[in-house]
Amino acid sequence: MPEPYDVVTMGRIGVDLYPLDIGVPLARVETFGKFLGGSPTNVAVAAARLGRRTAVITRTGRDAFGDYLHQELRDFGVDDRWVTPVEEYPTPVTFCEVFPPDDFPLYFYRQPKAPDLEIHPSELDLDAVRAARIFWMTGTGLSAEPSRAATLAALRARSEDRAGEPRTDTVADTSVSATVFDLDWRPMFWDGGDHGSVARARYREALAHATVAVGNIDECEIATGEREPHAAARALLAAGVELAVVKQGPKGVLAAHRDGSTAEVPPLPVEVVNGLGAGDAFGGALCHGLLAGWDLDRIMRYANAAGAIVASRLACSSAMPFPDEVERALAEGAVPADRATGSSATGPSATGPSTTGFSATGSSETGPSGAGTDGPVSRPSGAAS
Repeated sequence: MPEPYDVVTMGRIGVDLYPLDIGVPLARVETFGKFLGGSPTNVAVAAARLGRRTAVITRTGRDAFGDYLHQELRDFGVDDRWVTPVEEYPTPVTFCEVFPPDDFPLYFYRQPKAPDLEIHPSELDLDAVRAARIFWMTGTGLSAEPSRAATLAALRARSEDRAGEPRTDTVADTSVSATVFDLDWRPMFWDGGDHGSVARARYREALAHATVAVGNIDECEIATGEREPHAAARALLAAGVELAVVKQGPKGVLAAHRDGSTAEVPPLPVEVVNGLGAGDAFGGALCHGLLAGWDLDRIMRYANAAGAIVASRLACSSAMPFPDEVERALAEGAVPADRATGSSATGPSATGPSTTGFSATGSSETGPSGAGTDGPVSRPSGAAS
């Protein structure tokens, strides 16, 4: 068997068509940039940028956009061997509007069904899933069949592989192997715009197999019924995970481990261009810190800085930072202006509001919660599923 991957993610993929015009309504935008997108896919890219060996399990349409996504994954150093085509459905496309510092509406086109929801349990390489040092899945993967069954099969393979092992008691132990549940609540992807009753039961089933849970306040409420950050963290730990990460918007991020250790990290100053993807950068950096065996406070500060850097750029996948960029932001206590629209950014810089506090606390693709909002409106435009 080949060497295990550092990080294997599973779930959404698509093409992001982002306006190159800042502060312009979608109806008036004339030029767009085309980017690799999809939350767990971006997490794999973010971890790869930080030097980790990554792969993604997902599906595209058998079309030109699917070909584009394969090429982008390879260019980013993400293994695409488990990215397979679906004949019936087109590759999803997502548009957004960019109104810094805190308004980034998303428009998902995933009809009649997104290929990434057609992952079947029989197609999974469970040996590779078991062997991965970190496995990352999302709440969206639980929203429809056969994706739900496949996601749970992967989770069970991970937890069964740990059966009989002693429970980990410290943050350092968590780094040996982690199964991360990104709570990723997007009601428009659930049948009938589910309000949480079905989702909560499915979330709790998945939490029983995960070792790390990551989510913002709304997502934690769906998973646990709790909105107060410390209560939500305790509820996530009680549900079975070893590490709970609660994103608190402008108040920063709270992390709590079963060993009793906690970390609360405040926002990092940054001039926001586009908050979309900041949570994915946070996720990739979280994986990097866990794999490195860092203490909880260092992991959270590093992940927070990675997310802030992406918030200062227009794109998502291509905006993911390299290690030297994260270290510089940490050293300077802010995202340096000359790095905000650096080599991995595309398009013009923001010309709007001045520097605002930012914490990379938005759920993947949910925007700059640290800039004073719970994230942008996610609009199906008649095309989200």
